[in-house]
Amino acid sequence: MSLSGGACLVGRERETALLGRALDEVLSGAGGSVALLRGEAGIGKTALLEWAEARARERGFAVLRAVGAEAEAELPFGALHQILWPLLERSRALAPRQREALECALGLREGLPPGGFMVGAAALALLAEAARARPLLLLVDDLHWVDSSSAAVFAFLHRRVGELPLAIVSATRPDGAAVEGWPAPPVDVEALAHAEADVLLRRSHPRLAAVTADRVLAEAGGNPLALVELPLQLHQDHVRGIVPLPERLPLGQRLERMFADRLASLSDDAARVLLLGALGGGAATRSIGTWLRAVAGEDSEEVLERIAASGLARLDGAGRLAFRHPLVRSAVVSMASGTQQRGAHRALADGLPADDPRRLVHEASAALLPDEELAGRLYEAGRRIARRGGDAEGALLLDRAAALSTDPDARARRLTWAAVTAARSGRLRYTARLVEEVKRGPVPADIAPLFAYATVYVDQSHRVDFSSSFTLLPEALDALAAQGPEAFGGLAEQVYFKLLLAATYTDDPRGWRALEHHRDQVSPLARLCHRAWSDPARTAHGVSEELWALAEGMSAEQEAGGAWLLLWTASAVDIAQGGLWRRFTGQHAYATQGSIAKARSYQDFLHGRWDTAEDCLREAEAADELGYHCNALMFRLHHAHFLAGRGDGAGLDAAEKAIRPEALRARMRFVTDRLTHLRGLVALAHGRYEEAWSYVCALTPPGVLPRGVPWFHLPFLDVVEAAVHTGRRREAEAHVAAGREARMAEISPHHAFLFAAAVALAAPDEEADARFRDAYAVPGSGQWVFERARLRLAHGSWLRRRRRAEARDVLGEARRTFRELRAAPWVERCDQELRAAGHPVGPATSGPGVLTGQELRIAELAATGLSNKEIGALLRLSPRTVAAHLYKIFPKLGITSRAAIAQALKSR
Repeated sequence: MSLSGGACLVGRERETALLGRALDEVLSGAGGSVALLRGEAGIGKTALLEWAEARARERGFAVLRAVGAEAEAELPFGALHQILWPLLERSRALAPRQREALECALGLREGLPPGGFMVGAAALALLAEAARARPLLLLVDDLHWVDSSSAAVFAFLHRRVGELPLAIVSATRPDGAAVEGWPAPPVDVEALAHAEADVLLRRSHPRLAAVTADRVLAEAGGNPLALVELPLQLHQDHVRGIVPLPERLPLGQRLERMFADRLASLSDDAARVLLLGALGGGAATRSIGTWLRAVAGEDSEEVLERIAASGLARLDGAGRLAFRHPLVRSAVVSMASGTQQRGAHRALADGLPADDPRRLVHEASAALLPDEELAGRLYEAGRRIARRGGDAEGALLLDRAAALSTDPDARARRLTWAAVTAARSGRLRYTARLVEEVKRGPVPADIAPLFAYATVYVDQSHRVDFSSSFTLLPEALDALAAQGPEAFGGLAEQVYFKLLLAATYTDDPRGWRALEHHRDQVSPLARLCHRAWSDPARTAHGVSEELWALAEGMSAEQEAGGAWLLLWTASAVDIAQGGLWRRFTGQHAYATQGSIAKARSYQDFLHGRWDTAEDCLREAEAADELGYHCNALMFRLHHAHFLAGRGDGAGLDAAEKAIRPEALRARMRFVTDRLTHLRGLVALAHGRYEEAWSYVCALTPPGVLPRGVPWFHLPFLDVVEAAVHTGRRREAEAHVAAGREARMAEISPHHAFLFAAAVALAAPDEEADARFRDAYAVPGSGQWVFERARLRLAHGSWLRRRRRAEARDVLGEARRTFRELRAAPWVERCDQELRAAGHPVGPATSGPGVLTGQELRIAELAATGLSNKEIGALLRLSPRTVAAHLYKIFPKLGITSRAAIAQALKSR
């Protein structure tokens, strides 16, 4: 619906400029672009999508469109079906597995789709095939009503538009649950300013009296739909200002009342047709002819004419019933009585096949009292849909089944399954509500292990609380051992993993004892994960090789169930996990994808991909929005690694204030010890060796590889470096001896390199040069970018004192790496060594006063007058992240206000 009467939208210059740039980026060959419009109902989002569609068609785009419908929100892949239906003839170009996944998801063939991310990969491939002919624009309206499975695929596409000539523009309301954790920061479509609202009102209603216009402007509050619609409801005496306007507040829910008179004026038949269309969603609007004949008989044409004359709905070009605005649909339902709504749902159910899940949904909505037979069918349908990859939709059906249950125990069982299914779908807040609902009554003994798992899942992930892990999970493992390994679909593996995670994070001895006690009842992969984390200095030898051997021998179904165990085992020994990540493209739930993102963030730090540091903060914000607060904490910890590596003490201070209190409350020694280690790393960067020694020795005393620090290898080199620089050579040698006795080099390639580097730093002068070269020669040493550069700095410093001519190249290589990592204190240490060796160095290109690439882009945009929200929309950052960057930019530029940015940039 256009709210401005043409291609020129009133007051939307900022939004149309953003959409225009999105299309320009695609046409320029710069790759794909995405935009998410967010605003209240009636604010003009649909008009902006129509503007984008018209502009795109003028410029040669093919346009694909989907509209979310509240009544279809529980039907997996319904919105995706709308988008891809015009392209399905091209699906023959897809790989067989992708084509099968897509066709199963869209209901074109029997079978179970592998999961939302596999469907997403297939959808991406199909779009890539279509984009070979012409650029594409995907429009998704009412995203807040899009089914969760389609929303997951759209989010997948958002993250991976990459180099495709593809633009994706979506629109949602502010409270849209479907966009929690959405990868594109939203562009808020605000109410029109008073002057702009006046222009739109005068353009739409030129004969409106001034006194009436003032009142409408005041009541509408800048809402374009209200500005257009309110005067249409007024008597001509009101329009002309002859009589006072009635008291009416049309905003929010009250805006729906604008349609009440028109609805009341319709015949019973017309009102019933509209109610069927409103409740039936896309299925009902596509079969409007059937409903018309059933309701109106020979008067069908007359009924349609009355509906069209009311301005509430019309038949579109495809013969479907199209409501003028979502508020009309809401008004139709709210104006109907409960009896009328239940009757419409019964009619909709009767018109659908017996095996159609929508029939069950309508039957449930038509039910007035609990119905155990219907509850049983809903339960089976919910489990069936969940097995097909529709966890979010399955959870809703299971929840409805519980509500209709007559037996309290059956209700508790169905609610528990709903909670676990919702957790798998990534809807953690919903899971928490369901768990609390189960707690209100007794939990049947046969479902107790599953309920324990659901409770701990919420406590760990949402509440960042591990106390229940040590009381509930050991009992659950006891019960599952009595029921057999296949109980609840192999639940023992997931329970064991959750207990291992809690034990690793807190080092609570109760967890380790229970894990050891139940070790024989879990799979070889679970036992290997336990070995990797329980006491790695003594138990993790050979884990890397065994992990790959186990992964290669696993079926797709086993991989799906063991994803967390595989990733967590690999994390223990710092295995490069790219090959593992690719195995889980079919795991669509955030629970798995969040674990992959955490692993990727840590791997980016280890392997020198430090330009991705800000991704950690974006992931943390997304995790918080989804309710995964433990994930958010870990993402912030990973970001702190980048800060510490760069020697950014002030940045680490700020990060620690956000991390340590929460970690202390949760008794997460894993996190607090890591922060202590990072403090030591910052001290090393600035040459404060005594300070560094105090930090790292608090974690791992010289000559000791404690069990309570399962990542003992990370500070191993730091202990030796701090010892050597503070004259504690005996302690350095003792630590190296402890590593040699523990056969540290046999645990993983990273362990091997860190041990060899430590050996070189602690070696006597007559052996040092050979030991440095031995460390360089460790297989794969080049992948540990930051630590190898530190090794070169130490080697260059040793050469400078003994064979000065050879030091320049070694120090120069270290300096280049540190500059690429933007690790300013380490660059300065290289410069000091080079100067001492008699080799002049150029001016610093990094440091406290130098902007990073991201900071420079933000400063340049801020200098043009853009707000934080607008900058965030352009760079796909949240306004909070933009503000954090500006906080660092001001002191670097030597300014105190936003207004001074432009001049400061010119003077640089």
